[in-house]
Amino acid sequence: MTSSAAADPIRFHLTLSTTEHPGMHGWWPKEVTAQGKFREWIGAYSKMPAARVTLTVRAGASERLLESWPNVS
Repeated sequence: MTSSAAADPIRFHLTLSTTEHPGMHGWWPKEVTAQGKFREWIGAYSKMPAARVTLTVRAGASERLLESWPNVS
């Protein structure tokens, strides 16, 4: 049995934004893959000025933040 959420190829959304470079983003169907990419992007882009990486999950028509780097309170 497959749930509709598990079958959604664009459920987990990863975004990179900076002040000096255009942003980029990607979508993944599995949280474990998106979490791995989140860590990879932090390692690859953490030296960029004002870099920010966010991971959100799509639930219906809205997105909810799962993680962000750097952690902003």
